[in-house]
Amino acid sequence: MIGFTHVNLKLEYGVNSADYRRIEETITFLQEHSLRRPSLEETAKQVGLSPYHFQRLFRRWAGVTPKQFLQLLTVEHARELLRDSATVLETAHDVGMSGSGRLHDLFVSVEAVTPGQFKAHGRGLAIRYGIHPSPFGDCLAAMTERGICELRFVDGHSKDKAVEELFQRWDEAELYEDQPGSQQVIEQIFFRSALPEGERLRLFLRGTNFQTQAWRALLRIPEGSVISYEDLARGINRPSAARAVGNAVGQNPISYLIPCHRVIRKTGEFGGYGGGISRKRAILGREFALNPAG
Repeated sequence: MIGFTHVNLKLEYGVNSADYRRIEETITFLQEHSLRRPSLEETAKQVGLSPYHFQRLFRRWAGVTPKQFLQLLTVEHARELLRDSATVLETAHDVGMSGSGRLHDLFVSVEAVTPGQFKAHGRGLAIRYGIHPSPFGDCLAAMTERGICELRFVDGHSKDKAVEELFQRWDEAELYEDQPGSQQVIEQIFFRSALPEGERLRLFLRGTNFQTQAWRALLRIPEGSVISYEDLARGINRPSAARAVGNAVGQNPISYLIPCHRVIRKTGEFGGYGGGISRKRAILGREFALNPAG
C-alpha cells in the first residue's frame, strides 16, 4: 500500500477531524431517529460527550443547535429552496453574492484539459498531493502547476486506496507527496482568509466537454442554495439529459469546491454523494445555517 504522512491542521472554530466524526455520527443518529426526537442528553451520550460539551462543540461547528440543524435538513425545507432552483443559475451571475455567500465562481478560476490532454492521462504533468483534516473530515488534495486537479474526502482505511486511485487516474503523470504544499491549499479551500486578497484558487479539470460544462454550471450555485438535476440540465441547455447530468455530477473530481453537494432530487431528498450521504448532509446543513436567507 502507498503510505502517507498525516499533518495536523489547526481548523477554524477549533474543530478537528475527530470532532467532525462526532458531528457526522450525530447527524446520522438524529436523521435515523427524527420521528421520536432524541433529547440532547441522549444524543450527547451517543457520541461520548457530556451534554454541555456536545452542545458547545456542535454550535461551534454549525453555528446552530443540533435541533435547529436537523430542521434545516428536512425534505420540506429542501423543497422550499428548490422552488427557486429553476432560476438560480440564470440569476446567479446577475445578482452576485458577497461575504460568506459569495459565489464559488468568484472564488476560483477554471481551466479544462484539451481532448489530447484528456487522453494523455497526465503525461508530462507533475502532481503533488497530500491528505489533511478539514471541517468535514480528512480529504485528499492533488495539484498541478496549472491548478487543483482533485479534492476527495477520505476516511480511515480508504486513505491508502484514495492515493492508489489517484495514481491510477493520472497513471502517466509524475506524482509525489507534498504535505506542506497541499496543507496550504486545504487551508485556502476551507478558510478563505488564508487565500491572499485578490487571488483565486485555480482548478484544472480533466473531463469530457459535457462533464466540464456541467461542472462549470455547478460553480454558479450560491452557498445556501440547492438545485435539482433536472434544473441543472436545463441550465446547460440540455433539458432531456438529466440522467447524463447526474452521472457528470457523480464524476466531479473536485469535491466541495465544485459544489456537487448542492444538487438534490426534485422530491427534496438529498440523494447520494461520493463522500457519503452523512457528509453531504453535514456540508449542506452548515451552508444552510451560515446562509439562512438561502
